[in-house]
Amino acid sequence: MHEDAQGCTFDIASPYVELAAEVFTLLADATRIRIILALRDGEVSVNHLADVVDKSPTAVSQHLAKLRWGRIVRARQEGNRVFYSLVDEHARQLVTQAVFQAQHVVDDDPAHHQAHPSPNAAAAAKGAAQ
Repeated sequence: MHEDAQGCTFDIASPYVELAAEVFTLLADATRIRIILALRDGEVSVNHLADVVDKSPTAVSQHLAKLRWGRIVRARQEGNRVFYSLVDEHARQLVTQAVFQAQHVVDDDPAHHQAHPSPNAAAAAKGAAQ
């Protein structure tokens, strides 16, 4: 998965811009964000997802169908149970970054900065200690 190691090289005329907007539309729902957060550590059954996100299995299945359409999740059937997982790490990263951005709205010093100080902040703290 090192094809993503380079920075974004797409320009504003990229044909992927419209598709990216569709991805954001798919993710613009709190239940779907919760589903993606629940799937970040691996495969989960529909019933377990319904319990975790506090929605009916039917409602969760409808959200999952949209996420499958957008190729964000994939399904695996085992008997009469269906398990879902993320197709790749991109949706997880998008949701994580969106939650981090939301923390900035609420807090001037968000928790994600405290847990993982930037290299510049660490160097500054080290220089101040000397």
